[in-house]
Amino acid sequence: MRNTINDQPYPPHLAALYELSWPVTRMGEAIEALARQSGLVRSPQKTLPSPDSLGYLDEAGLMQWVDAAANVFDLEVEPVDVIYGELDAFLKNAGPVIIQIPAPDREKRYLALLKSSRRTVAFITPDFSIKRISTREVRAALSHHLEGPFLAYTDEMLSQSGVPLERRSRTRNIIMQEMLGQQRMNLGWLLRLAPGAGLWSQLRHYGIPRLLTTILVVVIIEQLLQIGAWWMVGVSVFEGYFDRSLLLAWSLILLTTVPFQVLLIDVQGRIVISIGAYLKKRLLAGTLKLKPEEIRHLGVGQFLGRVMDSEAIEMLGLGGGFSSLILLVNLGIAFVTLILGAGGWLHALALAIWVALTLGLGYRYFRRGVQWTDSYRTMSNDLVERMVGYRTRLAQENRRTWHQEEDRLLDHYLKLSTNLDRQEVRIDAIIPHGWLLFGLSSLVAINTFWPASQVRLAISLGGILMAYQVLTALIMGIQSLVAAVVSWNQIAPLYHAAGRPRQTRSLEYIAPASSQEAAKTGSGQSLLAANEITFRYRQHGRPVLDNCALKINHGDRLLLEGPSGGGKSTLAALLTGLRAPESGLMLLGGIDQHTLGAEEWRRRVVTAPQFQENHVFTETLAFNLLLGRNWPPQPGDLEEAEKILVELGLGELLQKMPAGFQQIVGESGWQLSHGERSRIFIARALLQNADLVILDESFGALDPDNLSLALQCALKRASTLLVIAHP
Repeated sequence: MRNTINDQPYPPHLAALYELSWPVTRMGEAIEALARQSGLVRSPQKTLPSPDSLGYLDEAGLMQWVDAAANVFDLEVEPVDVIYGELDAFLKNAGPVIIQIPAPDREKRYLALLKSSRRTVAFITPDFSIKRISTREVRAALSHHLEGPFLAYTDEMLSQSGVPLERRSRTRNIIMQEMLGQQRMNLGWLLRLAPGAGLWSQLRHYGIPRLLTTILVVVIIEQLLQIGAWWMVGVSVFEGYFDRSLLLAWSLILLTTVPFQVLLIDVQGRIVISIGAYLKKRLLAGTLKLKPEEIRHLGVGQFLGRVMDSEAIEMLGLGGGFSSLILLVNLGIAFVTLILGAGGWLHALALAIWVALTLGLGYRYFRRGVQWTDSYRTMSNDLVERMVGYRTRLAQENRRTWHQEEDRLLDHYLKLSTNLDRQEVRIDAIIPHGWLLFGLSSLVAINTFWPASQVRLAISLGGILMAYQVLTALIMGIQSLVAAVVSWNQIAPLYHAAGRPRQTRSLEYIAPASSQEAAKTGSGQSLLAANEITFRYRQHGRPVLDNCALKINHGDRLLLEGPSGGGKSTLAALLTGLRAPESGLMLLGGIDQHTLGAEEWRRRVVTAPQFQENHVFTETLAFNLLLGRNWPPQPGDLEEAEKILVELGLGELLQKMPAGFQQIVGESGWQLSHGERSRIFIARALLQNADLVILDESFGALDPDNLSLALQCALKRASTLLVIAHP
């Protein structure tokens, strides 16, 4: 049978993959099948629709659709962009991933790669069965469009060179690596669980419940082995019985605990790595989902504190979690040991009372510890703020008053430190040492008035010592809990923000590019319409905007003037989707923000905020210009950025920079003037190729010549422009 696709000759390895591929119109089913088979989704979900219009979407539109479809299952997609030299490594560890078959001029077909190994790759077929293909064949098929033009020439060269047949394949691969090693391949989209997905889903994905169960079983077995070893010692001491077999058995039991301890360390390490990775992803995702008003009141010191606490909560939380689990197991064993000893239920009841006393004193210590840590952080935040603003203090603040607020904070901190230290001394003295004194005294009294066997006395003594260790560990756990709770209070907003649902564009509103262009130029339809918009910063405050209405058509050039505090910047924030109106309706191309999605809205409507709300990052000039366009940048992006800089009068600045676009700018890099920063902000907005560009007070810092250049550039580059300025 001849391998053909659409009556055209086709390489055998590509034809084999083509039989396993999905048409683009069944993309939704492929994503759902991958999500379920890989274990990323387990609860019942609604089947995704796959409209026929998917076949007409360009790459950007299809990416939007796949992203929105994955979001339905609390998943996220990442474009897979690898270089030819890394294709082997990718295929050995890939999955789940949607891969586009490289078949130019043919119908778009996609592979649902479930998982892979060194030798085989598993695919989900359109009939929902799983087929495995050799990794070598898959690699050859995916790289055929790059290797094809050179295969005949390479084989002829190897033949003429006299390379033996058994070595030609390896030699051909080496030559291809040299020729194509840095060629980039856009394979498709990797599916993974979104950082904002539920905690249980994340723990199950990383296998944490199974690992915790393993730890629990290992700890119980290890403690039982330890008890057995010491029971043998007790028998030999109190009963005067000792021989080589008993010594051998004792040694074997102790040796048996070694592999369990190694297994315990290994499992703990795997949990630490897994949860640490999840926590970092979650906090980063939460940071990116914070709203501007949630961080507007935070200073540099508080941001620094959150960064430090993200590390602290990871170490304290994980360490405390393992300690708590082991502590509970040891506490249960201590109770059972005391019941079996000479004191019986009396000792067990005393231990329960002592644990309750420990928790009571620990709660008081916890409250004081939280107050002390809050005071410490307040003092640290204040110090960082004063260090950042030292130039302002030097120029404007009376030096005689510099120390007053610092002395007050330090005084308060010292008082809290003293109280905390006193409470810590009381706990250390009363709890573990008090229990040890009570336990030994009661054991002497019991043996005096109600003599017991030596074995039961030994069991009671072991239970008392084990309880002493448990109480000591409990105190240390309470001290760690203080730091963990305070750190959690700092990062909790980031953690919870990650769980907010992503406002992606509705699947049915992702249209082909030709339809989008037709909608832009459609007769009578405005670009952006705001009707009866009302907004206030506080729930019962005075409205900043009250029943505001605005209509912007395609190609408009508008100037919005008004006094300071009149609501101009607030309106800009509403139009760009940075704030949500209290009431009213806003439509972009006839579609509201909920339907269009926040990300798509902000892609199509961009703003250069006022100078105090904008920022030049301590990064390269290229990053600061293109962070809203494309990263990493393509050569065309840098060419466009250079043209805009020249039009804005920043061409000489670019030539002066030794590293050009790779020059570090910002606080620690190249020092930019006020006017240069303003024009960088304008260029950043214009480079995003948005439907509507809003420039908020962007020309206020420019001299007349540069203002004229910047205005001409904005009028030329922005398809629709709204300029906000003072009268």
